Amino acid sequence: MLNARQVMAALERAGFQMMRQKGSHVRLRHPDGRVVTVPDHGGQDIGRGLLRKILRDADLTPDEFAELLK
Repeated sequence: MLNARQVMAALERAGFQMMRQKGSHVRLRHPDGRVVTVPDHGGQDIGRGLLRKILRDADLTPDEFAELLK
């Protein structure tokens, strides 16, 4: 599984930039207006369902996201 830092790094490679952080939730925005919230709970892994939601919000396919992880 992936932790929040790995997910945020991949999203940043896709063009998202950190907008703000409120508590343990980080909001990232893409220049085209897409907004994604990633929970950062001290290195805990992000579950499959939540990762699916993040990818849906980011408008990325699992294959596109896998390429960004490399």
